[in-house]
Amino acid sequence: MRRIQPMFEPRPTDDAEGDPAAEYELSLPEGVRQGVLAPGQAPRGTVLVPADRPAAIASAQVSEALHLVVPAELELAEPIRIGVTGRGAGRRANAHYVVEAGAHSRATLVLHHRGSAEHNGNLEVVVGDGASLTVISIQDWDDDAIHTGQHEARVGRDASYQHIAVSFGGDVVRLQSNVSYASVGGRAELLGLYFVDSGQHIEHRLFVDHNTPRSESNVDYRGALQGAGAHSVWIGDVLIRKAAEGIDTYESNRNLVLTDGCRADSVPNLEIETGEIAGAGHAATTGRFDDEQLFYLRSRGIDETEARRLVVHGFFADIIRRIGIPEVEQLLLSAVERELAVTVGTPALTA
Repeated sequence: MRRIQPMFEPRPTDDAEGDPAAEYELSLPEGVRQGVLAPGQAPRGTVLVPADRPAAIASAQVSEALHLVVPAELELAEPIRIGVTGRGAGRRANAHYVVEAGAHSRATLVLHHRGSAEHNGNLEVVVGDGASLTVISIQDWDDDAIHTGQHEARVGRDASYQHIAVSFGGDVVRLQSNVSYASVGGRAELLGLYFVDSGQHIEHRLFVDHNTPRSESNVDYRGALQGAGAHSVWIGDVLIRKAAEGIDTYESNRNLVLTDGCRADSVPNLEIETGEIAGAGHAATTGRFDDEQLFYLRSRGIDETEARRLVVHGFFADIIRRIGIPEVEQLLLSAVERELAVTVGTPALTA
């Protein structure tokens, strides 16, 4: 709480003339419409209700939210890209984005954070009926950055929403990813991967609100930890309301501990108000390297350092390959390699 305390202070963005707190780079494929929304101007505020004080501050401090619209029936071959580069540790950068995917459209949004800042950002997503939208949020900050954020989506009838959270950098990262449904038949997949180094605190909180019948959700987060004081927190909440008959949901969090001195808090929760469901479950694991995997690789002539590298790559590979954007996949693989270069040769923990 001491480290994240600055994000609870209602400060405006620390922009100065010619010296913004953060630089924003926007790349829009042809056909995507861009605008701004004032507080109270729909659809801003129709999906996202701040769940904590930092999200409320971000909402209040941003007078003009970026508004992006993917028109109905439009299928984008290239992703929408928002690049955020913080320009100084301790400088506040508040942000609020509103993204609408029109009925039966298909699009991908990549939100990439770099540099140093106290970044406080909200993302509000409306997925129209029959639409398919993927959001990839990458937290690749410098070691002194603080990041808080709330990403909130509402999924329309027979629509599909995928949210992928990737957290590697920063001193403290605390991201909320929430989903609810506007009608029946909606599908949501929340994926995440994180690599926590010495002294870092990376926290992901998820809430899936099954408030309509015949909706689906799948949550799969995976993290690796290394170094003294590395701390991850994952809290997954799924609420199945009384009206949500015929839903199917599963949530999973897996943590791979690479060295001594790490802490992984993993809390999956299910709240079920009806027995008329197709399926519901959750799982959470925290463990060291798999001895059988290491033995298998070493018995085939692979040295221990390379074997450990391959095990970690395999741990993350299932999620990385679901992204579907080659340059983003390569970026993540390179980030994993960079993290592994620190302590990949450290002996495995004992059980």
